[in-house]
Amino acid sequence: MDKVIVEVLGLLASEDSKGFARFFDKKHPAQVAEVLSEVSPMEAWSVLRYATRDLRAEIFSHLDLNFQIEIVISLGRDEVARLFSDLPPDDRTDLYKRLPEEVQDSILPAMAQGEREDIRRLSSYKEGTAGSVMTSDYATLTVDLTAAQAIEKLREIAPDRETIYYSYVVDESRRLLGYVSLRDLILAHRDSKVENLMHRNFVFARVNDDQEDAASKIQKYDLIALPVINGGDALVGIITHDDALDVISQEQTEDMEKLMAIGGSHEMVAYMKISPWQHFKNRVGWLIGLAILGLVSGAIVQGYETLLLQFAVLATFMPMLADTGGNTGSQSATLVVRALATKEISSEDLLRVLWREFLVALPLGAVLAVLAFARVYLFAPEMPEGSSLIVLGLAVGLALGAQVVTSTLFGALLPMGAAKLKLDPALVASPALTTVVDITGLLIYFTIAKSLLGL
Repeated sequence: MDKVIVEVLGLLASEDSKGFARFFDKKHPAQVAEVLSEVSPMEAWSVLRYATRDLRAEIFSHLDLNFQIEIVISLGRDEVARLFSDLPPDDRTDLYKRLPEEVQDSILPAMAQGEREDIRRLSSYKEGTAGSVMTSDYATLTVDLTAAQAIEKLREIAPDRETIYYSYVVDESRRLLGYVSLRDLILAHRDSKVENLMHRNFVFARVNDDQEDAASKIQKYDLIALPVINGGDALVGIITHDDALDVISQEQTEDMEKLMAIGGSHEMVAYMKISPWQHFKNRVGWLIGLAILGLVSGAIVQGYETLLLQFAVLATFMPMLADTGGNTGSQSATLVVRALATKEISSEDLLRVLWREFLVALPLGAVLAVLAFARVYLFAPEMPEGSSLIVLGLAVGLALGAQVVTSTLFGALLPMGAAKLKLDPALVASPALTTVVDITGLLIYFTIAKSLLGL
């Protein structure tokens, strides 16, 4: 990559337009964007000036959103207006919503009226909804057209549309009636009516549906695009498969970061593009809260100080219990969070899920309890006089088995409970789980040990 950056900066220094033409021809727009992200915003825009308008917009769309903002802020109003005119509607709307208000107010008057209205309309939808990720760049047909007329119309509008493989059939009120694929039109007799070719059973999303649900429909039904309709069943946009992939990746990033107790906006920003201070702010909140909650574990250990003084060997098995409880709880939580995310289960399935996890936890606990007993018995620690090694082994084994069962159940209960309360399951699954498992594990361990050891 460093060699390519040197090459690009050399072409820029020598103002070699033919060299840039060869460079753009050899690389995919996404690769060019990757190279430009390593230089300054002004250098990146200077390079983009050598590209055609269509190619410039395509490369620009592949840049990180924060980098796009830095570029736009450094440009003049007319230059920004031209760039916005070339960008796909959904991309320019995403960028517009992130710009400072004074920049927004500056560029809108310089744009064509149709583009201004399109930006205002797409910007009006709430973040996280299907409306916020859709594009107005789609093809429509009417029922009275023949296949030949439909193909001719698509040929005329194709340069200005993101996809024409699906065309959506609407009435005079733009109410969605169905869709027809380009393949349907090509294979049909030229005089066949669109009304007889269109598919009347179709999958759609409404503007206020969750964006993740809309993206899941595209994934589930293998769609190239998903129509989005409003409350009156009028077609207002489509979500394309590439935008659905972005949504799914963003949601997966968000879930993964929440599972690891990382706060912030959970946007898909490169690790090296985030400042150390921002990383600190994203992580510190949960860690402080969990550390305070972790003081409960210390209080439990302190409460059994007499037991530990008499049986110091008990302390050697505490890490094993904590690690095993955390591992089994995390396994359960991960599976349940994924099942909730993919809509395989809902909060209404709480009892069924707990019962299933209990059936899994019992044999797991039994196996690990036997291993713990064997560890104590075969590698006999030094015991206080008059104490039974077998009893100690039973105490450790039973405690570990009980820890596995309770940790597994908590691993399922916490995300299911969060879903029931309309919270994000990933937000509580891992951060809270570790602390809860530690607290319950210590209580179980010391309670069983104290009872069996006769103290």
